Amino acid sequence: MKKTLAIALALVCCLGLLAACGEAQSDPTDAPETDSTASEAPSSEPIELTGIVNTDGSTSMNDVMLALIEGFKSVQPGVTVNYNGSGSGSGISGVLAGSCDLGLSSRALTDDEKAEGAVENVIAKDGVAVVVNPANPVTELTTEQIAKIFTGEITNWSEVGGEDAEIAVFGRDSASGTRSAFEEILGIQDKCAYLNEYSSTGDVIGNVASNPNAIGYASLSAVDETVSAVSVDGVAPTEATVADGSFPIQRPFVIVTVEGTELSEAAQAFLNYAMSADVADIIAAAGAVSANG
Repeated sequence: MKKTLAIALALVCCLGLLAACGEAQSDPTDAPETDSTASEAPSSEPIELTGIVNTDGSTSMNDVMLALIEGFKSVQPGVTVNYNGSGSGSGISGVLAGSCDLGLSSRALTDDEKAEGAVENVIAKDGVAVVVNPANPVTELTTEQIAKIFTGEITNWSEVGGEDAEIAVFGRDSASGTRSAFEEILGIQDKCAYLNEYSSTGDVIGNVASNPNAIGYASLSAVDETVSAVSVDGVAPTEATVADGSFPIQRPFVIVTVEGTELSEAAQAFLNYAMSADVADIIAAAGAVSANG
């Protein structure tokens, strides 16, 4: 009898111990979850970069480029972006040769340039204004009249409603993207009869401003109060008419890169900045129309 009670008590103790162990054992499903992604969440702050970015090309893009460089400085103060205005042709050949990081062109790339590896990154649209001296009474011309003036078929202002005076035709040199765009749009490539050719937009504007009988062309973004921009086919050259496409003489502003060539982090960051919708107001303040805003 005593032996039986001892066995019974032993069994009871064993069952109690087993129950206690079961309660003490933790349930893995009850463990608090940890956020494994918290440490992997990307930072909203941009990575601070350092370095130098060399750009080269269109003089017509001067105002837009300087405005973009100034704006980019507030985003990436450790990056220096240099701008050299040498003409679109020089900028395109320079980036293809590797002498600059980014080329600048104020015209669309040709098929030959694209075949060499040049890549077109359009950042803005710009009108090519036909400018005369403020003393000139002519305020409007047709595209046909403009073409005839620049090819020498019309040589006197009296033929288009002006005074009896010989027209002095000024233009850009052959490396200019503005010249290429202007002549291509009007269908007068290699037909122009220039009295003088200049290497920069500023030179054209300055010489038209100082000659009462002169006519020339310049980036709308560069036109100032020293010259008068005529209406073309009844449409005034403004940012609004460039944006809606009604002004007939307009072209793209292009940052040129090279297919298959990886940009430095600093150069890529500047390109991304210039192509973003965030800079639409900066480009507009410089006199052009953002292509991505």
